[in-house]
Amino acid sequence: MVTTPQTELDQRFSEADTSATPWETTRGELDQAQLFWVVTVRADGRPHVSPLVAVLLDDTMYFTTGPTEQKDINLQANPHVILLTGSNDWQSGLDVVVEGEATLVTDPAALTRLAELWAQKWDGTWQYEVVDGEFRQAGRDERSTVYSVPIRKALAFGKGPFTHTRHRFA
Repeated sequence: MVTTPQTELDQRFSEADTSATPWETTRGELDQAQLFWVVTVRADGRPHVSPLVAVLLDDTMYFTTGPTEQKDINLQANPHVILLTGSNDWQSGLDVVVEGEATLVTDPAALTRLAELWAQKWDGTWQYEVVDGEFRQAGRDERSTVYSVPIRKALAFGKGPFTHTRHRFA
C-alpha cells in the first residue's frame, strides 16, 4: 500500500530559496538505485555496514542476506536498520537514507513477487527461486533470507542546490 508521507524541508541544512524534495523524486531514487548500504547494530552496540542490492515495493524496502552473515545475526537481535543510497558527486544528485525495522519475509507468494522484481531490476543478474520460505540463487544451493523494511522515515539530501528533506510515514 502506497501512502503519502509528511514532507518537510529542514532549512537549517538547506540553501536559501530551495524547496523540499518531493516524495515522488525520493521514491524514484530508491526504486532505480542499483546499490545500497545497510547499517545494522551488533550485539555489543557497534555498527556494521555492508553493501547490497535492494528493491522497493509499496513504500517498503526489501533486501537479502545469507543466514550466517553478520547483518542477519545482527537483525535477529536488533531489527533497527538504515538503508542508504546515492551518488559520490558533491555538486549533483540525491542521497537517500531510509530508517525502519527489518522483518523476515517467508510468505511464498510475497517471495515469488520479490524474486520477479530482483530479476527485472538487474536485467536477470539476480535470479532467485523460492524454496522453503527463502531465496535460493538459481542453479546454486546457497540460501538467502529476505527482509522487509517498511519506510518510517526517509531523508533526502539534494546536492546542487543543497537541500535536506524529511519524509515521515505515520
